[in-house]
Formats: sequence, C-alpha cells, structure tokens
Amino acid sequence: MKILMQSCVLGLAMVASAAFSQDVADSVAPETSTALGYSTATPELARSQAAKDAGKPVEADNWMVVAAHPLAVDAGARVLQEGGTAADAMVAVQAVLGLVEPQSSGLGGGAFLVWFDRASGTVTTLDGRETAPLSATPQLLQDDHGQPLGFFDAVVGGLSVGVPGTPKLLEQAHKRWGKSPWPELFTEAVDLAENGFAVSPRMAQSVQRDALRLAQHPDTAAYFLPDNTPVVAGQVLKNPAYAHSVKTLATQGAAPFYTGDIANAIVSAVQGAARPGQLGAEDLAIYQIKEREAVCANYRGYDVCGMGPPSSGGVAVGQILGLLSPFDMTGLGPNNPETWRLIGDATRLAFADRGRYLADSDYVPVPVKGLLDRTYLTDRAELLRRSDALADVSAGNPEFEHTLNLASDADFARPSTSHITIADAYGNVLSMTTTIENAFGSRVMAAGFLLNNELTDFSFRSHKNGVPIANRVEPGKRPRSSMAPTIVLLDDKPVLAIGSPGGSRIIPYVANAIIAYLDWGLDIQQAVSLPHRVNRFGVYDVEDDVMINGLEAMGFVINKRDLNSGLHAISFEGGLRGGADPRREGLALGD
Repeated sequence: MKILMQSCVLGLAMVASAAFSQDVADSVAPETSTALGYSTATPELARSQAAKDAGKPVEADNWMVVAAHPLAVDAGARVLQEGGTAADAMVAVQAVLGLVEPQSSGLGGGAFLVWFDRASGTVTTLDGRETAPLSATPQLLQDDHGQPLGFFDAVVGGLSVGVPGTPKLLEQAHKRWGKSPWPELFTEAVDLAENGFAVSPRMAQSVQRDALRLAQHPDTAAYFLPDNTPVVAGQVLKNPAYAHSVKTLATQGAAPFYTGDIANAIVSAVQGAARPGQLGAEDLAIYQIKEREAVCANYRGYDVCGMGPPSSGGVAVGQILGLLSPFDMTGLGPNNPETWRLIGDATRLAFADRGRYLADSDYVPVPVKGLLDRTYLTDRAELLRRSDALADVSAGNPEFEHTLNLASDADFARPSTSHITIADAYGNVLSMTTTIENAFGSRVMAAGFLLNNELTDFSFRSHKNGVPIANRVEPGKRPRSSMAPTIVLLDDKPVLAIGSPGGSRIIPYVANAIIAYLDWGLDIQQAVSLPHRVNRFGVYDVEDDVMINGLEAMGFVINKRDLNSGLHAISFEGGLRGGADPRREGLALGD
C-alpha cells in the first residue's frame, strides 16, 4: 500500500469570517466540536473516511492506527507498514499532530501512555505529565488577596506553563519498545512543516474563535493570525521553526528540549510572556518520565486497565464500572432512562471521590486500592437502588492506610486534548492521551510549538475551610488529570483499546463507550458514535432529545448541548476493528 502524505483536499467550504468575542463559550467548549469533511485523495484514507461516514468500523488483520487527523494517521500507517511497532508509529503520529492539530497537543505538552506488551503479556503505564516549577507555591493561581484568578487570567501567558513531558515520553517509549530508526519517525512532520500543510476546518474554526487570546503574544499571533487575519480552512501553512525543532529531536533526541537551545527558548518565552511564569532552566533539567503501576479494575470478568495518579482517569473509570456491576446493564439496554439514571449517578459518585482524594500520589497519599475495592463499591452502589436521581452526592470513605483529612476540589478541566490508539503487527497495543490542556494551551509559542497551560489543572484554591485540597499547587508536583487511556483485557489478551479528549468529561466518555461495547454489544464505531449523556456534578449534559423527558421525570436537571469528545478505539475480537469519533476529523486506518 502506497501511503501518500500531501494529497489533502478540503471536503467543505472555508469557514466564514465572523466577529471575535472573548465571552464565547470558552467555559463550555474551548475546542470547536466538528465533524467537517477533511478528506484525502489517498485511496486507503478515503475508504476509512467512507466507513466512518457510514457509521461502520474499519477492519484490518495486521495493524491499525486511529488518531485525530488524516495526515497523522498516514504518518503512523507508513511506520507500521514498514515494520515499526506501535511505539514507533506513535512517535510519528504525535510529531505530525503537534503541527496540524496544534490546539490540542504537541511538543510543549504532556501525555499518559498505556502499553500492552504481547511478548510478556503485561501492561505498562508511563507518566509524561507536566510538572510545576520548583518555585511554585500553593498560591500560584491566586491574586494578591488570596482569591482564585479568573480561569483565562491564569491560562494566557507564562504563569500556567508546566515542564513539558512529551519529548521525553516519545524518546523513552521508543527506547523501550521501538524497532524503527529514530530519525525516520519524523520524516512526515519535517516535510509538512517545511513545505506546508492545508489548514483543516477544525483548526481554522479554533483559531477564529480564539483570535483575541492568540493575538496577545507576538510569535503566536504571527503564526495563527498573519496580517492580523486568522488562518482559514484550506490555507497552506508552513512552520520552519517547528521543522527545526523536530529535526533537532530527530538527530539529538529529547535532550535539547530540557538542557539545550530549545530549553532556553522555552524558558525565555515563559518568563517573557505578558503574564510571566516561574518556569526555569533547573525545572526542565530535572524532569523525568515516570513508570506508574497500572490501575486495573474488574468489570464482568474483564480487566479494565488505565492510568493511575496523577491521572484520575483509571480510578474514576474503574469506579463507574464497579458501581454499575451489580446492575443488569445488558438487560436494561441503551434506550432506557433507567440505564442513564444509573450511569449518571454512578458517575457523580465517582467524581465526588475524585474531587476529594485524587492527586499526584508522590505528594499526597491516594487510596487507589480502597477506591476500587469491590466491597466499597458494592456498598456505595446501594445508593443507586432507587427510582429517582440522587439529591446530594458526597465523597465516600474508602479503606485507607493513612489518616488524611482532605477538602473536595472544584474542577476547571477543559475539553481539549487528543487521543492515539495503535495496534501493531507484533500484537502490541498502545493507548495514549496527549494534551496541552486548554485549546492552544497558554497561547505562548517557543521554537515553533505552543506551550501548555497545564498548571491550571491544579486547584486554584489551596484550602477549603482550613482543610488542604489534595490537588493544590506544590513545587515539582504534577497536576491531576482526567485523561483515561485504557486497554481492556480478557484472559490477559486485549479486547479493546480506547481513550478520548474532553477535559473531565473524558472519564464518562470512556466509561460509557466501554459499557456500550461490553454490555450492549455495539460494534466499536457504534460505541464511539453513541450520543453522549454525561453527569459529573449534578447537571445532565446530553447531545440528543431521546432521554430528556425520562431523565427530567427522575429529577435530573438537563442541559442539551454539543459534547466535544474525540474517542479513538480499536477492538480485537474477530480481527482488528477501528472506530473514530464522528465529532472530530480523526480516522482509523489498518492493513
């Protein structure tokens, strides 16, 4: 199969110009939810797009890659076709995503990676989460009076930037599991950065709606708003600075991002921003990728394995499934309001525990085993044995080897991010969620890429009523995340690999899709396309009208709205089957 890299054409008309407003629904959906037709003339990708449009999974026998942009998928497919592993392909995919989908992820961000190794039958998780500067204090995100800053007051500028983890994560994954020559994994990213790529409708809409914030930093404005005009869909965009950074990564590895010229550019950009940050050379120099113990929860005989703290994803997904285990979700089915009452309130219970207990376990003891304990969840599930919505939800009291008094946290996680799922011809499987946090991160660019605003994933408050909050800012700490890259196993063999962007909604997006696949027997494309119904904190967000009357009759407050997921999944029963979320531009491609 011949993989063609620069055959992109736009399937829809360019985005119309519109007035910009800083009060658009940033707090609702900072990344535009689109399913616009960004197609290609490559026959393989065209077939993948056609399958997605028809609501059918993409089928393959040997390997598969699912990611958020056709050009990134194409790059990963080339690596897999040439005998590379899932880790090799991920490097190529991420390098291209950072260029063509810069609002979501990139070299200035971080990621969590879950790896199933076919040879050993084991699951390994790598933490490439950003860290707070050593000079940071719990008051980092507060004003002079000790009050939390407004969200975007904290986001835009250097204050919100944590040490990027992505370059080192790419390098370490390749060292552990790669086969392909490292420099060859960046061919497509360099070529596209130097020769140009067509701006997708999604990127164009994201730039348009965020233009005022992007304009606050000169390098960012020059790239995304040339001649003070937002880039538009179909416009060919070049990024020579990104090409240079990627070439440096290809020839010298990740070291220059942490102690060399690129590190210096990052520090200079952070400290020279309109709202300067505290990130310094030492913070970059000491950064390390951490291998964490996988968090695995049993659900109906399956092992649902994901990322542990500082991510809350693995624990919360496991809790939702554990709370639902006593109920006949198969018999209830997807079209029953009672199903969604149970799922909604189980999610609320999991989020109550998340807000109280989940944080960076290097800094705060986290009762992971207690939160996933079968007895604890079975007892807590008794709260769901009712006919109406729970009036009040509070954190439970799991078994804990420590005595710890913590306050519940508010949640500001925003729906940006990207997800990559890959299966290689050797039987290895990778699920990686990657992010710069809010759309366009801090809006600060360095060396051709955007820097994250990951520090705003910390609690803006350090205490509540005098009680410390687990996810408060501390020097060198990693902020809590909702990212939930997941691999589901049965008898130590992969059944499903899945993940999504979407801020704190990632957790129910992933849990609901797992239920759709395991309990309701939907194929993987049907599972990721299912209308979203999500309840984290009491208000039920829904995409469709079907359940509104039934849920309202049970006492739920309903908010109908677009929900911006980006679920990318592969199922492994009966061959490889790939599903890409219709709400975004991603595709599945396999052979």
